[in-house]
Amino acid sequence: MAVTNSNIWLLLDKLLSIPSVSILIHCTYINILYIFLIFFFPPCDSMFLFFLHQNTVTEQLQKGYAKDQIYTYVGDILIAVNPFRNIDIYSSQHSKLYIGAKRTANPPHIFAVADIGYQSMVTYNSDQCIVISGESGAGKTQSAHLLVQQLTVLGKANNRTLQEKILQVNNLVEAFGNAGTIINDNSSRFGKYLEMKFTCGGTVVGAQISEYLLEKSRVVHQAVGEKNFHIFYYIYAGLAEKKKLAHYKLPEYRPPRYLQNDHFRIVQDFMNNSFYKSQFELIEQCFKVIGFTLEELGSVYSVLAAILNVGNIEFSTVVSEHMIDKSNISNPVALENCASLLCIQADELQEALTSHCVVTRGETIIRPNTVEKATDVRDAMAKALYGRLFSWIVNRINTLLKPDKLLSGNDDGLNIGILDIFGFENFKKNSFEQLCINIANEQIQFYFNQHVFAWEQNEYLYEGVDARVIEYEDNRPLLDMFLQKPMGLLSLLDEESRFPQATDQTLVEKFEDNLKSKYFWRPKRVDLTFGIYHYAGKVLYNASGFLAKNRDTLPADIVLLLRSSENNLTRQLVTHPLTKTGIALAVIFLFFSSLPTCGPIHKFYKYPGGRYLVTFLQYSLMDLLSKMVVGQPHFVRCIKPNNDRQANKFDKEKVLVQLRYTGILETARIRRQGYSHRILFANFIKRYYLICYKTNDDPPVSPETCAAILEKARLDNWVLGKTKVFLKYYHVEQLNLMRKETVDMIILIQACVRGWLGSRRYKKIKEQREQSAIKIQSAYRGFVARKEYTNAKRNKKVEESITRLQASKNCLLLWLLMCCPCAIC
Repeated sequence: MAVTNSNIWLLLDKLLSIPSVSILIHCTYINILYIFLIFFFPPCDSMFLFFLHQNTVTEQLQKGYAKDQIYTYVGDILIAVNPFRNIDIYSSQHSKLYIGAKRTANPPHIFAVADIGYQSMVTYNSDQCIVISGESGAGKTQSAHLLVQQLTVLGKANNRTLQEKILQVNNLVEAFGNAGTIINDNSSRFGKYLEMKFTCGGTVVGAQISEYLLEKSRVVHQAVGEKNFHIFYYIYAGLAEKKKLAHYKLPEYRPPRYLQNDHFRIVQDFMNNSFYKSQFELIEQCFKVIGFTLEELGSVYSVLAAILNVGNIEFSTVVSEHMIDKSNISNPVALENCASLLCIQADELQEALTSHCVVTRGETIIRPNTVEKATDVRDAMAKALYGRLFSWIVNRINTLLKPDKLLSGNDDGLNIGILDIFGFENFKKNSFEQLCINIANEQIQFYFNQHVFAWEQNEYLYEGVDARVIEYEDNRPLLDMFLQKPMGLLSLLDEESRFPQATDQTLVEKFEDNLKSKYFWRPKRVDLTFGIYHYAGKVLYNASGFLAKNRDTLPADIVLLLRSSENNLTRQLVTHPLTKTGIALAVIFLFFSSLPTCGPIHKFYKYPGGRYLVTFLQYSLMDLLSKMVVGQPHFVRCIKPNNDRQANKFDKEKVLVQLRYTGILETARIRRQGYSHRILFANFIKRYYLICYKTNDDPPVSPETCAAILEKARLDNWVLGKTKVFLKYYHVEQLNLMRKETVDMIILIQACVRGWLGSRRYKKIKEQREQSAIKIQSAYRGFVARKEYTNAKRNKKVEESITRLQASKNCLLLWLLMCCPCAIC
């Protein structure tokens, strides 16, 4: 066996499990040996570090980062440090290295996580879940890309078209769901759970996306230094290149209101951007490859252009005869453009924006909207259109990627889920969006803690396995402060949103009066501000706009108007009700089927009255966790090496903070002292009995049988519980290797036997063929001989007849000569 870093550290880890050896760890000579080894044989797994100190792990990551080794294992968890540049370790040659390979055979890699998840799915016939976490800008989205790429290679789709479709999904949804922020140029502004569908044999047959908590408010407002969703810039540059801006009513000189910021002061700033042009072509190609029609694509562009034109509508104050302030549209051109793109009447749109209906005692009263109210309605319309367009695209993708015949017979299919969700955020000014994002990250951290620490230790206790208890930072009390009813922060926000007279100031005061928790505090002499001690650090939130953003109401007048549109897509966007998670209901439909254009609103459109965005947040978290807990989880922890997004810059303090709050050190300790694989006796024996027993044996399901197999494999440091075998991750690799060797030998023996039997059959058939050939030859020779004999006999008779005839003729002539000599003359 070759001497490798992994082998050396694996041997030392086994030595450390011996009490008499572990005592020597503090001796001077052992320390010197450790320094020697860490210098010349740096371990690729942090759990092999003797001194699991935060500085030691940080130094190990820094040394790897300097050599472009951005991946490190902590037991079965992968740490990925964002290099902020392209590294040539993702080619097809690298991909092949990790297919079915032993984990220690290659350097740590994201492809190895994909392979482990895939092999676990096929081996144990169970769903898998890969959770990618980290703060914003740590590289989660790119990691998700690479996982999907490798899984499509492993899944070996029956047709290349399906593989291309799945690979295009991420590019498409990121164009609509990602945006540039202060700390990340490609920040996910929604949560995405991608489920790849496989047969039980491991062939990929489709995919499905679940989207959560799209940041719709970004459509109408972006913080200083930030941008709108990518797709708006892409279509502007792409349509300008195709000379189609006029067709979609987009201005060629002044940017639309929703795109105006410090980055883009004139339209040419993004019209002439070569990157945006190339991305537009890429997204258009994605639409076509996945299966969208050209008519659907045109409708999508029309809705996006309509949203930008909605933002350009401006209002002015008009004093009515009753001295009531009402609004009037001061630029009818933008109104006409928007109405034309949505295929609705401009005068009806103006009425819906500048007035609203109130039903009192059966009588409908039309009341004018103030400029402020009209502006809110305009922005609500834009946000609703974009949010529902995004949901429609996701639902359409799911329809197009749904397997034609998911599976036949008893094959129920298997899934590998990949979670890519917005990372933890802490800006100079944090608002409602950051609160929702950070609560979602708290839930993911809780899930990680529960799986790695709590559930594992509870299982040790239940199975009677002696394992040391690891202390970790439990964020359960903080989650309770957010989610509990009726006095949790979200419940209080939901309650305050129901009061028309409530303000953001009363909301903060309600938080201060009711949240009696060490995780909440209120800075003195700072209005509308409160602080939360998150697992990743303390964050100050500015509550300005919290209530308005939480309500996020869309007036019924706007809904009725959009339902009257002559454009099928526009009607569909407001026809289907919202789910509990706040997204448009996924309904199986034909794109250009006839849809009702009239009827009572409550029949076709049901806006969740009394349910606000925080309610959607809670249901979204419940739905996401319900999907994740079904599968066996695998974790990828993404680390951001610096805040400047610079390559080759490693900020130790920055990395150290992330290691602390993500629980990496505690994870390494529990992985060293614990057992990452726990397999039921029956499943263990069914899979590995060939190592110890004959193929025709039927060993009993018992701890003794499991022990016999493990002893035959010459493994140590394993434990038998009441119902399960507890193994280190390297135990499973060794067992799988030995099983593969045994199965390979069986296959070789079977091949030899089949070859010998085939040779015998061939020899027998050959002899039979030779005998048959001899018989055929003998019969043919007999036939030829008989034919020749017959011919000879017949020829002889003919010759004899000719001879007799000639003799008779001669006799006749002689007689004539004798009887009448004169006749001859």
